[in-house]
Amino acid sequence: MTPILNINHILIRALQIDDLDAFAQYRNCESIARYQSWENYTLEDAQKLLQSTDYSTFGKAGNWYQLAVTDSQSEQLLGDLAVHFIDDQQVEIGFTISPEHQGLGIAFQSVRQLLSYLFLERNTHRVIAITDADNLASRQLLTKLGFRKEAHFVKNILFKGKWGDECLFAMLQDEYTG
Repeated sequence: MTPILNINHILIRALQIDDLDAFAQYRNCESIARYQSWENYTLEDAQKLLQSTDYSTFGKAGNWYQLAVTDSQSEQLLGDLAVHFIDDQQVEIGFTISPEHQGLGIAFQSVRQLLSYLFLERNTHRVIAITDADNLASRQLLTKLGFRKEAHFVKNILFKGKWGDECLFAMLQDEYTG
């Protein structure tokens, strides 16, 4: 079952059809797409993503799930969290916050709440996040959350026509401090 997580004024839940216009709009922003695999993200792309996600299998190894980060009162979409269940004990996460909501602590609060859920409720052994080495804001957020940088891969990915570096961050359950 897909979790519903609350922290302060933020609600984290499954992505819904009503979220898709805002989801596609911020994902199409150049500043957002810069470090992501997509370009020219459309409403059709968002619809295909939602249609391909079976939230009834939430937590199934090998699957990715998109969680909406919303204002708990207005339900306005603020961003999203990606959750990939690598296997039964390891999870990869990602995060995207719309440009108008960046710098407000939303990513920090949302990812911290997701970590709490993964480590304390799901008993996850290890959580990782991979980010473009040039994405300083993401690297700083992961460090602030207590992740440790485990690797810096040099020119390991052909990304938008050029070779790029990636950094892998990780946190073990026994390192999680809440």
